[in-house]
Amino acid sequence: MIKPDKSSGASEAATPTAPTIEIPQSLSVRQLADLLKVSSVDTIKQLMRNGIMANINQVVSYEAAATVATDFGYEVRQKPQAGWEVAAAISEVKRHQQQEEGARNLQSRPPVVTIMGHVDHGKTRLLDAIRQTNVMDTEAGGITQHIGAYQVDVDGGKVTFLDTPGHEAFTAMRARGAQVTDVAVLVVAADEGLKPQTLEAIDHAKAANVPIVVAINKIDKTGANPEMVKQQLADVGLLVEEWGGDVVCVPVSAKEKTGIADLLSNILVVAEVADLKANPSRLAEAVVIEAEMDRTKGPLATVLVHNGTVKVGDVVVVGATWGKVKAMFNDAGKRVRKAGPSTPVEILGLSSVPQVGDILTAVPDDRQARALIQKRQQEMELKAAAQQMSLGNLFDKISSGQVKELNIILKADVQGSIEPIRASLERLGAEGVQVRVIHGGTGNVAESDVMLAIASKGLIIGFGTGVEPGAQRLADVEGINIRIYSIIYELLDDVGKALKGMLEPKYTEVIDGRAEVRAVFPAGKKNKVAGVYVTEGKAVRSSSVRVRRQGQVMIESAVDSLRRFKNDAKEVATGYECGVGIEKFNDFQPGDILEFFHIEKTI
Repeated sequence: MIKPDKSSGASEAATPTAPTIEIPQSLSVRQLADLLKVSSVDTIKQLMRNGIMANINQVVSYEAAATVATDFGYEVRQKPQAGWEVAAAISEVKRHQQQEEGARNLQSRPPVVTIMGHVDHGKTRLLDAIRQTNVMDTEAGGITQHIGAYQVDVDGGKVTFLDTPGHEAFTAMRARGAQVTDVAVLVVAADEGLKPQTLEAIDHAKAANVPIVVAINKIDKTGANPEMVKQQLADVGLLVEEWGGDVVCVPVSAKEKTGIADLLSNILVVAEVADLKANPSRLAEAVVIEAEMDRTKGPLATVLVHNGTVKVGDVVVVGATWGKVKAMFNDAGKRVRKAGPSTPVEILGLSSVPQVGDILTAVPDDRQARALIQKRQQEMELKAAAQQMSLGNLFDKISSGQVKELNIILKADVQGSIEPIRASLERLGAEGVQVRVIHGGTGNVAESDVMLAIASKGLIIGFGTGVEPGAQRLADVEGINIRIYSIIYELLDDVGKALKGMLEPKYTEVIDGRAEVRAVFPAGKKNKVAGVYVTEGKAVRSSSVRVRRQGQVMIESAVDSLRRFKNDAKEVATGYECGVGIEKFNDFQPGDILEFFHIEKTI
């Protein structure tokens, strides 16, 4: 064995006080590096010194990993493996073999295009013109109600179109880890120009780093002014090619079906530049773009194949569910036996309905399907446990190298506030960290803003505005940080301090519940308790409490006792009666309001 030199960072032999680690029967080089807390490069070098040539994704044996771990100063013992772990390890080895094999079998694939834009600027009519079918008339109110995927033939090739209800669905899939779009077609009406929804669509496409092709629609209408649209696009950073920029812009009329061929050929040019490739001979990977429970067929999922080919009879894992593909239907409703890259199909045979954005993975058999589901569940738990971006943890993430760019969604009460705040925020970038306002808009923080924050790993800042209840609930569940300010200097000061690690924590009072005093009872010689009815929230034994009488605060203290009938209680919910004792307070009166609260650290 070749002993490591000093530059490798490895010790010559493990000492009696060396830390002990457990190594599984097999693991990848990347996993070994993470386990040893050293870089992948150092791990590969050490393997080479021991006569083993391996890349970062290659799986190595326990014996090889143990030798390297010993060289780095660890005591090693073998980790016992459960059956599902063995199956998952085998599956991982096969997957890497398939990836290496697949690199030799890459072929060009059709581009996947998403139609985006303002609600009534002609998105569906444009797609209708492209497909030469009448979809719009079948939709309620002429507005797209669901996500659909359609494939069309263009000059001997194919283009797949996603017809979405808007950029919200586009970003919702991104938030779940599914980057399905290769090109975004932004539809803008020539007679109306850019609208707030158009600007949101642009910001969402930019955040996803997707090339944008602009279709200026309704050029046949009286009052159409394509030059005005181009100027508005330039004002938001999209400079069209004829003005010296790199954004493809095509005038079209979906109603008259003019300019469609030009639009399609330009989409193909943008796709060629992107050099889109996939391996149709490998096991399939796809993303769910629509799912439902059909009364007669059971769970159905419309998937867009990203890589490989899905076939009838394949065993597939989709998110947290799995099944065997019993039948497949294309976008025309016809049965098909297989579907290759960039092809949308509806599949039948899953055990339950998956979620939009779930990843479909084909596996060789049932055993590996179960192993992959268990592995995914563990990954989801780890992801849920990981702390989301906030001003409070920003400096730690910068220091550890996790953050090179701070993405901010900015909402303000008026349009005039957005640009000054945007400019001031983007000047705050610390060394090695850039601050980017990826979307700015007026009005309350909405669910679509939270979805963009999830997808972009960003945070939301509001100025002089509020938060919609649905957005707050989603943010709480997903761990998204929303901060609202009324003074611009406080906003900038907090972000600046957060970048430098100087932000002091803030504390917020949270109301747990309220109760009305209905009666007063003696509790010993001197003390009294209040018989109360909980009117909202809950009465909590560990909370602080204040007594309000006709709007005046009589005392703030701690809960001394909380009883339901004769039993002590930790908490009592709305609609129930209980007895409450308060430390150093006996002067209860019927009609008093008890307000239970606690203090929370907000960053």
